[in-house]
Amino acid sequence: MSALSDPKGYWADLTRSEQGVLAFIVGFAGLLLVGLLTGALAPTYFLYLVGLAGMYALLSFGLNSQWGFTGLINFSVAAFFGVGAYGTALMSASSSPIAGDVLPIVGLVVALGVAALLALAIGIPTLRLRADYLAIASLGLAEVVRLVVLNERQFTNGSAGVRGIPPFFEGVPVLATLPETMPGLAVRPLPGTTLVLETPFWSALLNVAIVLGFVGISYAVLRRAHRSPWGRVLRTIRSDEDLARALGKNTYGFKMQSFVLGSIIMALAGVFYAHLNLFVSPGDLDPVTTFYVWVAVILGGSGSNRGALFGGFVIVSIREGTRFLNEFAWIPIDVAPLRLLLIGVLIVVLMRYRPQGVLPPQRELIWPKVVDEAPNRPDSGVREAKAGGDDD
Repeated sequence: MSALSDPKGYWADLTRSEQGVLAFIVGFAGLLLVGLLTGALAPTYFLYLVGLAGMYALLSFGLNSQWGFTGLINFSVAAFFGVGAYGTALMSASSSPIAGDVLPIVGLVVALGVAALLALAIGIPTLRLRADYLAIASLGLAEVVRLVVLNERQFTNGSAGVRGIPPFFEGVPVLATLPETMPGLAVRPLPGTTLVLETPFWSALLNVAIVLGFVGISYAVLRRAHRSPWGRVLRTIRSDEDLARALGKNTYGFKMQSFVLGSIIMALAGVFYAHLNLFVSPGDLDPVTTFYVWVAVILGGSGSNRGALFGGFVIVSIREGTRFLNEFAWIPIDVAPLRLLLIGVLIVVLMRYRPQGVLPPQRELIWPKVVDEAPNRPDSGVREAKAGGDDD
């Protein structure tokens, strides 16, 4: 059922939680639109927020494919994010001490390859063990990667970070020079409000197109995989690994595939961040990134791709939205430093009233075609029909 052809029917077909999520997204999008039209929110910053939300959605997708699908506890989200960011930066940045001036597309391939190899290296000795050992190993991996990036200055520039990262479409015909060739526009959506659309805006718009492409492809792949026989095996492993092994499944191989897939998606988020920010440093590998992503997955619902997307959106809303609360005179304290407290309160409330998450994955596991072709419920049961036949 389409929301455009039958909006009332579409709304009635949604569950109460889905209606709440849709209302929240529409309301928040409307609030951003009002801020954009009134000039309170710069167009470039608005697109930056969209790109940041897409980045967290990718990180949530990666963790969801590990924890939500298979039950793998991975506390090294920031590590694989950093591998993706530094992998493409060290290949393409002009200040890179290793390579530099390589096409970003090549940096993308190198970053994802290194992330896959790192996932194999950490997964081979740990995935045969219990889940808590993987959690300990991944927690140590995150800190090891951060310290290597910080201290190996001859390879990573250390605390100075890597500068001179080119845009993602550097070297691509037409797209590489598109922001500079686009005309500068001054749009007046409301009286007294002027929005200036110049080169930074068009560059940000290209970044949004990149992240939307990454998110769309990742969502489509994970959605298909989750409903496939491969996804059913992963869910069985998460529920009862001994049962999956008794059914003849190579649980170690399936867990390795899930772990590598999630790590590659996390590295993809790091690649996008590097070309969005045009600068990476060891501070970008802060463990709080892992905390944010775990909150996003738990908030949306473990195993739910829609939930991971929604959770990433909410985390960016809290993280960036608190920066503007200080502008309200009636708030007597500085709210921005309290964002972690707000997220902690959100977790407590969620665990108390909605432990399964806002959008649990049950409806995602049903093929729409199966629902559409399901027979209608009979007016009477078998016994009633038989009794009616006897009377005749």
